[in-house]
Amino acid sequence: MISFEGFRPVDGVPIYLQIMNYIKRGCVAGTIVKGDVLPSRRYLSALLGINPMTVQKAFKMLEDEGLITTLQGSGSVIIADDESINRIKLELLEGEIRKMTEYFKQMNISQQKAIELLEEYWEDADNE
Repeated sequence: MISFEGFRPVDGVPIYLQIMNYIKRGCVAGTIVKGDVLPSRRYLSALLGINPMTVQKAFKMLEDEGLITTLQGSGSVIIADDESINRIKLELLEGEIRKMTEYFKQMNISQQKAIELLEEYWEDADNE
């Protein structure tokens, strides 16, 4: 069963989106894989101290995106394939890049300087 031990709610972001992103990031990182079982809606809502309908909303949206399926009497299971995971990667990266671009622009950092910084940190990450 997928653990939500590492889940940390963030103020200002709807909790159903946080649940979705937690699962998506786990799929991208490989800590959540096809066939993994999600906790029941009731259990997860009690664990996180939220309304079960909030968990239901997150699971329904994940199901609509083709990342999970709900089996009658067995709960919900990850069904994300490689194509879905690549789509999620791009979706998550796009969001982060948009935020980072906004920060650069707010700080009056040129595109060229932003690229230089990215290259510098990219190299630093390779050396760690």
